[in-house]
Amino acid sequence: MKRSKRFQVLAERDVNKDGFIKEWPEVGLIAMDGPNDPTPSIKIQNGKVVELDGKKRADFDLIDSFIAEYGIELTRAEEVMAIPSVDLAKMLVDVNVPRSEMVKYTIAMTPAKAAEVMGKMNVLELMMALTKMRPRKTPSNQCHVTNLKDHPVQIAADSAEAALRGFDEHETTVGVVRYAPFNALALLVGSQVGRPGVLTQCAVEEATELQLGMRGLTAYAETVSVYGTEQVFIDGDDTPWSKAFLASAYASRGLKMRFTSGTGSEVQMGYAEGKSMLYLEARCVFITKAAGVQGLQNGSISCIGVPGAVPSGIRAVLAENVITTMLDMEVASGNDQTFSHSPIRRTARTLMQMIPGTDFIFSGYSATPNYDNMFAGSNFDADDYDDYNVLQRDLKLDGGLQPVTEEEVVKVRNKAAKVLQAVFKNLDLTEITDEGVEAATYAHGSKDMPDRNVVEDLKSAQEMMERKITGVDVIKALHNGGYEGVAGDLLNMMKMRVSGDHLHTSAIIDENFHVISAVNNCNDYAGPGTGYQMSPERWEQIKNIPGAIDATDFE
Repeated sequence: MKRSKRFQVLAERDVNKDGFIKEWPEVGLIAMDGPNDPTPSIKIQNGKVVELDGKKRADFDLIDSFIAEYGIELTRAEEVMAIPSVDLAKMLVDVNVPRSEMVKYTIAMTPAKAAEVMGKMNVLELMMALTKMRPRKTPSNQCHVTNLKDHPVQIAADSAEAALRGFDEHETTVGVVRYAPFNALALLVGSQVGRPGVLTQCAVEEATELQLGMRGLTAYAETVSVYGTEQVFIDGDDTPWSKAFLASAYASRGLKMRFTSGTGSEVQMGYAEGKSMLYLEARCVFITKAAGVQGLQNGSISCIGVPGAVPSGIRAVLAENVITTMLDMEVASGNDQTFSHSPIRRTARTLMQMIPGTDFIFSGYSATPNYDNMFAGSNFDADDYDDYNVLQRDLKLDGGLQPVTEEEVVKVRNKAAKVLQAVFKNLDLTEITDEGVEAATYAHGSKDMPDRNVVEDLKSAQEMMERKITGVDVIKALHNGGYEGVAGDLLNMMKMRVSGDHLHTSAIIDENFHVISAVNNCNDYAGPGTGYQMSPERWEQIKNIPGAIDATDFE
């Protein structure tokens, strides 16, 4: 058949490189409103849940049991469950129903009820609900700081630049597992050089991650995954109770923590039980609430290709973010793993969270070029900074970042590299050369960095752990290296571990070490002129992008 030239051109478009699949409910390949999803229900006798979403107590699996025992506010549960889901959806978008009142309803729902309510809302309505329901008034952002070489000097420089650009949380991971101590140390130092008060984490296997945190080398954790079906938990040798125990271990030592889940994970692991992705994700959100954890990283995360392939999948991702806020928890709303070849499509996906604002719009904007992102790439990366800043400027919204000048970036990257050089020297770790400092100052990515002696680095990192180096030792190394200001900033971060103020829901720390959380910065959106309002100073910062023509240049 003779081909239409228009269709030949369309076939080459980026979006047609993506994978798509028609709905297949029997294996869970359906985003929302699955035909096998349970009918919402709850029955309570003598203070105990005896029926949950169509299941009798005798038939509860471990997830049902955990949620029934700890995850639902039972006082109003039967009353709320009797309200038609469409009416609850209307309340979520009604600016005359304040968040503080709405939460009384949403924490009394069951997982199936929450998913059903989401099914009554279109994308615009879900965004309206997210605007009102996020816990902290002020939106924020988180970034990934990694590289192919696990190069600590580059991590320090990239983190310093990311802090300067506005990211309040920084997360790293490793290509080589034994590099974790160096990556955590480099991120800790670099972030505080860029902007005091930034929270950092190193995402590795849980025992090592907890050890790094208890030694003061990280400040938060989020890679503690929960799932929506029993079989997936069992395959991982976990239960909701074991995850709750791990969460308490982090929090008891002054480490901020949230769980991670995401629409599509159960399908990807082969145990969706024929349920929709959103219903299973609702169960994950309720598990998190039941465990007493302050927040959740969700938005499909590393499984984004699964909901992204089915109809209404990106809508379901937005809905899971909304459910998290409905249960009065912090949401780090994904946007981290790349899922599409199409720049149009990935921008549209991000706007779902960027426009309403969330506690963390990205749970991993890549502060490196895409090839250096060891979390499998991000929806936005370092090459997109200018685009992101222009989006903020175009729409007059606060996406958590701000424009910076080249001079500012070069200066802070150089300082971070030199500070880490001094820390490594005073801790008797492997040498950081002047060549490495110079390269990190001006590097685009790891391709511009000299290779390090990996064998010696890994030996030194292991010795660092065997010597039980802590955050206090890093403070001493900074002081002895002549960087008393950075040492003082890191000391203030260690003090936070004692006060625990940053363990409140949706907490971030500003440059003066004041905690901003859902407790003292509660979202009070109630329509135009309420909720988060960008200050004149913040608007000046966002709108004055480098390269914008200034009339005074022509005077």
